[in-house]
Amino acid sequence: MFRSRYALAALLSALSFSGAAAADAKRGATIAKRWCAACHVVTSDQKSGSADVPSFADIARRSVDAKALAAFLMDPHPRMPDMHLSRTEIDAIVTYIRSLNPKTPPPVRDGKDVKLQEKG
Repeated sequence: MFRSRYALAALLSALSFSGAAAADAKRGATIAKRWCAACHVVTSDQKSGSADVPSFADIARRSVDAKALAAFLMDPHPRMPDMHLSRTEIDAIVTYIRSLNPKTPPPVRDGKDVKLQEKG
């Protein structure tokens, strides 16, 4: 009985993270289309971007750690303009980029990758 309650709680927790991650990814895609698409290819249906910058799908395939990617976006660098994105906007963009890679780890919560409990 205890195990079934624990399993149900773990499942509900995972589903809530998935729903929140999906909403953040959708918001991240919207922000990326507005601010990033002038240089980066941010969606699969976008026809072109700058040849000198990676597409969001390429960045996602590099399996960049969420925390490292967020730090990169927070610190303006010469080739990328400082768009004064909020932490929430940066987190949404990071979630969107990571959603483009099917091998991406689970969603991030409090700056750490969330891992589901393994059966044991």
